[in-house]
Amino acid sequence: MSSIQNRINAFAALGDFLNQFNSIKIAKKTSVLFNDLFFDGFIHQIKLAEEQNSWFTKDAILFSIENWANALTHKNITQWISNENIVEKPSKTVAIIMAGNIPLVGFHDFLSVLICGHSVLVKQSSNDKQLIPYLAKYLEYVDENLKGKISFTEERLKNFDAVIATGSTNTTRYFEYYFKSKPNIIRKNRNSVAVITGKETKEDIENLSEDIFRYFGLGCRSVSKLFVPKGYNFDDFFKGMYTYHPIINNAKYANNYDYNKAVFLMSEFSILENGFLMIKEDTNFASPIATVFYEYYDNLTDLKLKIISESENIQCIVANNFIENEVKFGQTQHPKLWDYADGVNTIEFLSKI
Repeated sequence: MSSIQNRINAFAALGDFLNQFNSIKIAKKTSVLFNDLFFDGFIHQIKLAEEQNSWFTKDAILFSIENWANALTHKNITQWISNENIVEKPSKTVAIIMAGNIPLVGFHDFLSVLICGHSVLVKQSSNDKQLIPYLAKYLEYVDENLKGKISFTEERLKNFDAVIATGSTNTTRYFEYYFKSKPNIIRKNRNSVAVITGKETKEDIENLSEDIFRYFGLGCRSVSKLFVPKGYNFDDFFKGMYTYHPIINNAKYANNYDYNKAVFLMSEFSILENGFLMIKEDTNFASPIATVFYEYYDNLTDLKLKIISESENIQCIVANNFIENEVKFGQTQHPKLWDYADGVNTIEFLSKI
């Protein structure tokens, strides 16, 4: 049986492997385990992932890989696990239904199940099928005890003890019904918000462009809604967004921008736009691609109460010294291992099944 230390070592080795692939350059290192077997193949998988899903640009894929390379170090994994109560006990099979909105989006659940010593049964999204099975194969080479503990299926899920499912708000209703007899974590759509006071630096707003545009705004950690003070002048906001103006060169993004702009104009909605981003006053949290919604507030105290009351719809709150557990400008797409989706501690759940 694999020990917790062996599993930590295996994922740290995977981190070393992933560390060869980033947006600045892809460079093979001689010190990485099983590199001759896996390095060239992973380059091919990245290419396939890019071809299968036009939202998965090479830049987006490598950004996600780089984040995981930074997270999967001995130090980080040990720090994460040391704060949790993982007890070695008989392995259960945990099914994971993964989303496919951004590259490797289901990897944290995959990692959590295996690090707890359970077996994992993965049902992937058709939008993100290349990368995780390949990395699973790498892990099985590093720690042979993981062989037989990782399986993927495209069929209806069966023979499992618990489930972690991520989907849209509509599919979660189905999940809740279908998995009601099993221990489960079921995640629906969430969005992230930013609180603007007007006191932000130029750098803060430029960093916010990363929170808005990274992965084309498709992640639940992507900022899709701004809260701004009454009378806020958006000039500085648009200046900060300009750092991301090359995004309009992506054909799929540009098509969505043109389409959503036409819909807004035909509906006679009032929008502000700069050629690659539209902002619209709206109380909703989920905005269309190439659009950010905004809402005015009167005072920060009332806004804080409003945000707390809406916490079930919010993944991240980007702000400066506004609320507990806020995320700094520019940091939403750099979660730590202990930053659990929806604030639900996956390790705690897995330790109790």
